Amino acid sequence: MTEPISSPAYAVAWLPEAWFWLLFGVLTIYVVLDGFDFGVGLIYGTRESERERETLHAAFGPIWKANEVWLVLFVTVLFAAFPSVYANLLSRHYLLIFLLLLGVILRGIGVKLREEREGDRWKRYCDYAFVAGSVVSPVVLGAFVVQWVFGAVPLAVAVAGGVTLLGLCLVLGATFLAVKTTNPLRAEMVTYATGATPVYALCFAATGSVLYAVGSAALEVVALAAAATAVCSLGVVAGARLDADRGAFGSAAGLAVVFVGFLAVQLYPMIDPAADLSIADAVVAPLTLHVTTIMAAIFLPIVGVGFVVLYSVFEGVADPEDGY
Repeated sequence: MTEPISSPAYAVAWLPEAWFWLLFGVLTIYVVLDGFDFGVGLIYGTRESERERETLHAAFGPIWKANEVWLVLFVTVLFAAFPSVYANLLSRHYLLIFLLLLGVILRGIGVKLREEREGDRWKRYCDYAFVAGSVVSPVVLGAFVVQWVFGAVPLAVAVAGGVTLLGLCLVLGATFLAVKTTNPLRAEMVTYATGATPVYALCFAATGSVLYAVGSAALEVVALAAAATAVCSLGVVAGARLDADRGAFGSAAGLAVVFVGFLAVQLYPMIDPAADLSIADAVVAPLTLHVTTIMAAIFLPIVGVGFVVLYSVFEGVADPEDGY
């Protein structure tokens, strides 16, 4: 009964690869869920009406903190299965990771403290923190994953990756708010979505082309990802214009899948190119991975069910008067 756990070999040969894809699957979920939170923050900065700002708070207020769980889970999976990569990334990119945490903290401060005191100045400063965190976090995260996957790329290329992820967050936020609001605010969100989506697609294609030009990305991977991005972008624009708001958001989530999938496919079978580490080199010993797999098989479904319940409870249209 305990032989697969105590064996010097993995229970199945593809178990390390399964954890690699689990790692990027968790990252995809985080980009989708916290991505639309960041996108709401970006759009929030354009709102002058207090009622509209309250509506945006009500739209994502009950769920934003839960969405951060997937960032924690991503770090946990990385540490549990590939601790050497975890250590390398933290040591090489500590400044970017610090800035990412700072952005997430600023976003949280802006949301949590805004209603703790009265006064326009207090709310204005909290709004600044909210918007700043929503800008900094995706830009830094995008720069971080580009440097992780593609190694020592020029700084401008890493920043381009960050700006591309920022554009994706704007698309996600606009399509999410189109689902959660009513006209006339919803109509404005549709305009944001239909305008931001082609810009994002161009940014993605341009960044991929630059990565290919500097010899960091394979042409066939860039071409396939660009084509998939174009298809999903058409889905966003068509869904938004046809009042199929949930379909538009689903297509926006598809853009996130393509974005992270492009990174994962480009990286595989390596997991830390800068340190010349493959998945097989970096994965933990069989006993550790077997125990971790059992724990993941128990707790990941629980987390998933919890999120299904959470989003089912708060699936209605946002109301600034009572939250929902």
